[in-house]
Amino acid sequence: MQPDGPYRFTHVLGGCQVGKAWAAIDGQGRLVTVAVLDATVAANQTWREAFTATANALAQTPGGQQFAYADFGADAPWVAYPAEVGPGAEKLFRALGQDYQPVQGTIAGPSPAPGPAAPVSVPQQQVSAPPQPVSGAPQISAPPYAPWALHGDPIPVQPISAAPHPVSGAGSGSGGAIPAADTASPPDTPGPSTDVTTVDPFAAPVRRIQPSPPPQRRTGLWVGTAAVALAVALATGATVWAVVGDDAPAGPQTLPTTAGTTAFPTSPAVNPGLKPWAQAAPYSPEERALAIAAPSMVFVEAVFTGTLREAKSNVPLSVTPVTFKRRCSGFVVNPDGHMVTNGQCVRPSADAARERALYTLGRILIEQKKLAATGLDEYVRTKLSTTVFTGAEPGSEPTSQVFSQFNVARGDLTASPAIPGQVVRVLDPDAGNLALVKLTQPNLPAVELASGGAPGPGAALLVMGYRTTDADFRAATYTVESKPAQVAGTANQGSVSVSRLNDDVGIYSTGGVALDTAGRVVGVLDNDRAANGGANRALVPVAVVTGLLADAGTASSLADTDGVYRDGLDAFFAGRNGDAIASFDRVASASPVNLLAQAYRQNAVDRARLAGESGGVSRLPLALLAGLGGALLVGLVVLVVVLIRRRPRY
Repeated sequence: MQPDGPYRFTHVLGGCQVGKAWAAIDGQGRLVTVAVLDATVAANQTWREAFTATANALAQTPGGQQFAYADFGADAPWVAYPAEVGPGAEKLFRALGQDYQPVQGTIAGPSPAPGPAAPVSVPQQQVSAPPQPVSGAPQISAPPYAPWALHGDPIPVQPISAAPHPVSGAGSGSGGAIPAADTASPPDTPGPSTDVTTVDPFAAPVRRIQPSPPPQRRTGLWVGTAAVALAVALATGATVWAVVGDDAPAGPQTLPTTAGTTAFPTSPAVNPGLKPWAQAAPYSPEERALAIAAPSMVFVEAVFTGTLREAKSNVPLSVTPVTFKRRCSGFVVNPDGHMVTNGQCVRPSADAARERALYTLGRILIEQKKLAATGLDEYVRTKLSTTVFTGAEPGSEPTSQVFSQFNVARGDLTASPAIPGQVVRVLDPDAGNLALVKLTQPNLPAVELASGGAPGPGAALLVMGYRTTDADFRAATYTVESKPAQVAGTANQGSVSVSRLNDDVGIYSTGGVALDTAGRVVGVLDNDRAANGGANRALVPVAVVTGLLADAGTASSLADTDGVYRDGLDAFFAGRNGDAIASFDRVASASPVNLLAQAYRQNAVDRARLAGESGGVSRLPLALLAGLGGALLVGLVVLVVVLIRRRPRY
């Protein structure tokens, strides 16, 4: 049976005593060779460790053999090598000291259907007995008599009988007499003679056997043969051209349809904000990870309204309420509309809220020409310790609202498509600095949480969050951005051990996510208190998210629509355009907020159209090959006829 693994195994390339080498195709259609250690052999820990150590040693050797993926913990451990590096699987088995034997007569390419694994050794073809000699072939028993090649005295020879015996076994034909083969009966030995004659070496030799005249050239035969071959070639090619032309479709190939509508959309192209194919290598695991998680990303805007008062007298600093806003990122964790974001973003501490309100009031005073722009920081510093930020009444809490947007977001938006939310639970900054918000709209695309511990130093991740390039942040446009990042180390922020990253995607990415290559969340982005400028490079482990959900009586989960969307991505990255289009159609109708599903649907449609335009086989090469085959067949028939006519007759 075929081995387990993330590949489509096509056929066996060879094998040895401990395993087999397979040809396979990964999820992106790239060819790989996979070395698979037999499960029975892998049950011996010594063999398993030797297999693992050898593969790692070859990969770490300068100029050595790098593998693409491996699973050394499987029942049948395997190592996959890109096809372009050569026979990687074979090299691994030979490095293990095994007598690797390739499969004889293996045909490259996928097999028609999966089935039992092909045997490693192929029996050699039996060689037929050597052909029998052609009867009547002339045999030469001695070099011809050449008197001009002699020197010295004349050589006495045996006297020749007056009536020599005829040569037995001689054949007749147009070429004259032919000596018999050595296997023919020898002639009678002539009797003794008393006469001795001498031969003059300079006398003209007399030929006893006259050569036959050269055969006449069959010019007419070959001209006729060429004419027949050309006619057959033209006739065969024309026939194939006509047949293929009748069977070929007259127009472009019809694409799959869903619900009776064509697969070509009539609406303009959608803009999901994040385009995974532009932020990662096309058809790579990174693109797929971004495509899985991006629809769940949320732009969060929290609006706070209150009054700044003198702490001792409760006298307002302004007769009008002060409103300020905080913006960050978040992500949906279940179909009920629960979203996780940054705690200080949606519910800042009293000191942080008061500072932000003072900066907002200071900018209003600058616009009213009551405060110089250079004095803003000093104004906030002097008022910070003597004021409080309250609600409409002294001692009351300021009011707050939370709004969320998907895909491309715009600041200062409280109406649709902004979705209101209610803060459910908030963790203190020293306990993880996370918040759980319940959005009023259900059936939103969700992301999966990874299991296990926090990523260690050196782990490669994808960080993702909202950012803007507009100068005026208040009414700016925000889109999801991603970057590759690595874990540079760990640190403690309060009671939580966080991972420290080497890069971030901007100040509004707090509450964003870090992903593994499967598109699962492994941590939440937070402000790194130890970093200069407070960049969002601290990664709160996903275990804190799980605990926050459990305390609120909920959990992370995916809806059926999320599963259909992932099925569509699987089909798209496997090249099955029809299946991808059908799945993305279902997602678009069930979850309209997932614009990335509509974008990938359009990509599948475009790719299918290109395949339909360029996938038709040209009739000209097929007709030429058919004509050539017909000409070769005629030539073969003529050759056989000529050989038969040339055979001697006895």
